[in-house]
Order: sequence, then structure tokens, then C-alpha cells
Amino acid sequence: MGVSGSGKSTVGAALADRLGLAFTDADGLHPPANVAKMSSGVPLTDDDRWPWLDAVGAELSGHDDDGLVVACSALRRSYRDRIRAHAPRTAFLHLAGGREVLAARMAGRAGHFMPPALLTSQLDTLEPLATGEAGTTLDIDAPVGELVEAGAADLG
Repeated sequence: MGVSGSGKSTVGAALADRLGLAFTDADGLHPPANVAKMSSGVPLTDDDRWPWLDAVGAELSGHDDDGLVVACSALRRSYRDRIRAHAPRTAFLHLAGGREVLAARMAGRAGHFMPPALLTSQLDTLEPLATGEAGTTLDIDAPVGELVEAGAADLG
């Protein structure tokens, strides 16, 4: 979990490979209307997000026996709770970093529907993992390999 530019897809795919699990990027589960909205620089509302979060939870619950790594923003506790309503064993790795690092990463990537202009709204929405939530927070300044090993240790 984390805001755009935090490395969710990169770290998630590498973590899935390290753990021998399937990987899904939740961006691919957004309905076209959500993608169009974000592409035009308009932040999603909770009403936009609920069906998407239900789809993420359903995807996870479909892999309850064999496990699945999903890259998903899951910025608020209520969003994570919505996912856990479908897949209660879900644990989150929060990839956290400073605004400058995130903005630079977003500016340096091509072909992604999420414009750098939405970083502020994502950071304003973000609720870090709370006490009692399954998971851990990792600093994105660490190399991908270290993040993967820390994530694997936390999930193991």
C-alpha cells in the first residue's frame, strides 16, 4: 500500500516472486471511469473507490488458499477494512516516503494514468497503518531488494 510513486508495483512484483506467489496490480481492477477521472487530474471519491476496493478484496479472497500479492494504494483505514471484509487475513506493507522523492519518481515515469498533480490529494488522504492493523511500514529510500526481504520477513 502507499501513494502513487511509492514503488508498490515494483516491490509487489518482486515480493511475489520472492515468496512464489501470484501478483496483481490493483490499478488493473479500476473501472474505466475511475481511470479516466484520474487521468484527467480529478481525485477519486469514496463512492468511486468502494466498488474497486470490493474487486480488490474479491481478488484476494479468491487466492485465500494459495496467497496473492496485490499492489494497491489502500490509503485509508476504511479502505483497508473494506478489503479485509472480503479477505480477513490480508496484511499490508506500507511503502512510505517523502513528498520530494515521490514527486520525482512520478515525474520520471511515462505512460502511467496517475498524474503527478494528484500526489498532494493522495498524501492528504493517506492514513498510515494504525496500531492493531496487520502489516508494517517500510521506507522507500531502501533498495528494492531490502524492501522485499523486509516484507518477506514481516509476512513470514
